[in-house]
Amino acid sequence: MTDTPARLLNLLSLLQTPREWPGSELAERLAVSARTIRRDIDRLRDLGYPVEATLGAVGGYRLVAGTAMPPLLLDDEEAVAIAVGLRAGAGHAIEGVEEASVRALAKLEQVLPARLRHRVSTLQNATIPLTRGDGATVTPATLTALAGTVTGRERLRFGYRAGDGAESKRLVEPYRLVSTGHRWYLVAYDLGREDWRTFRVDRVTEPLATGARFTPRELPAGDAAQLLARSMSRAQPELDLDVTFEAPADFVTARLPSHLVPTPTGPTTCRLRARSADSVEWLAIRLALVDAPFTIQSPPALRTYTEDLAARLTAATGV
Repeated sequence: MTDTPARLLNLLSLLQTPREWPGSELAERLAVSARTIRRDIDRLRDLGYPVEATLGAVGGYRLVAGTAMPPLLLDDEEAVAIAVGLRAGAGHAIEGVEEASVRALAKLEQVLPARLRHRVSTLQNATIPLTRGDGATVTPATLTALAGTVTGRERLRFGYRAGDGAESKRLVEPYRLVSTGHRWYLVAYDLGREDWRTFRVDRVTEPLATGARFTPRELPAGDAAQLLARSMSRAQPELDLDVTFEAPADFVTARLPSHLVPTPTGPTTCRLRARSADSVEWLAIRLALVDAPFTIQSPPALRTYTEDLAARLTAATGV
């Protein structure tokens, strides 16, 4: 790569991932000599980017937090506003921007000065988001830790709680983070099970980057999203939903997850027909939260569970 400006931008993009890069690996990635990498690092430092170098057999370069923001054309207020917004977007799976939010958050928090990081945390802790109840939330810290190991190709240890409550320790080679619109999943190769696995991120605890690098394996077929879809279909058979609402379609749509979209049947009525891999328990609660009269046509299992739930709720009121 002989185009110096383009090479510098590529080098900066690599350094903004939360890991340490050996000079030889950077030279190989950019197809230049180690001497050229050293010169380019000096150029970035002259531009104000705080690149730290470590010596030794495993030494390398990494971007660190400096005394001021690097030249991203952001002032302090803008940096705080962006970080808070990205944390909000990362903590709740927002369709269309969720993965980009996590990647951007990992890069931004890597270089935020301590004073700004404290302001971001203060704002985050002082606010409570109003969510649509689409599922369990995850902390931005967990997401950024996982995103860092995915990008840095670094083995990851964590605790995991399965759906039946069983707890285990896992050592994996993380491949991708995938959002379904209301939950986050990690697609990874499980070294203990010697097979590909998908993990719900809200069930992950104490994620720890081990520092051990790995060469990504090839997926059995397709991409990470397809592997997740196959895993979910095996774990939970899909349900054919048929639900009518006595409310306008736009009212119901605004109160349902993005993968459940009703169609109008009249000015004040609509009908939801969809296939869903969600549990009947979760679907019953979501339908009730729409806050409009509805009738379940199918599946029978959802109708039965909703009837039982209504009876329990009625008994709880003492009526």
